[in-house]
Amino acid sequence: MAKIAIILGSDSDLPVLDKGFKIIEQLGLAFELRILSAHRTPEAVTEYIAGLDQKGIDVIIAGAGKAAHLPGVIAAQTVKPVIGLPIKASLDGVDALYSMVQMPGGIPVATVGINASDNAVLLAAQMLALKFPELAQKLIAHRIEMRDVVLEKDRQVQAKYNK
Repeated sequence: MAKIAIILGSDSDLPVLDKGFKIIEQLGLAFELRILSAHRTPEAVTEYIAGLDQKGIDVIIAGAGKAAHLPGVIAAQTVKPVIGLPIKASLDGVDALYSMVQMPGGIPVATVGINASDNAVLLAAQMLALKFPELAQKLIAHRIEMRDVVLEKDRQVQAKYNK
């Protein structure tokens, strides 16, 4: 099974990953978590990115707040897909979001919503499912579970309010 690299710019961003970790566990995904800063440890970022193939990493989730350059710095050094996870650290996370979605032409970063680690993991899993069909089946089962939860809530609301 392929691995996802999750790189955060700061350990203060770890609580944002709680929803993402639940999806990782549910889907049985392998991952490697690192704390590396585009600004404070640029050499370490470059060294880590250079070793991704040896680690079996196929996709990268890069979470950062404020200036949020980490996903772009990573994307500039690899052709592996990079998913930007904007983290609410200041300005309600809009600064990080804008930083990630305004990448220059030729260096794309797929970006999810602010603090949306669950969607970052799901997007990474969808990318990996192109190579691992068993993962596609797990994603389909996850969607069915989400559907069933909503339909059950609908039944409960109808029973309570539609008399």
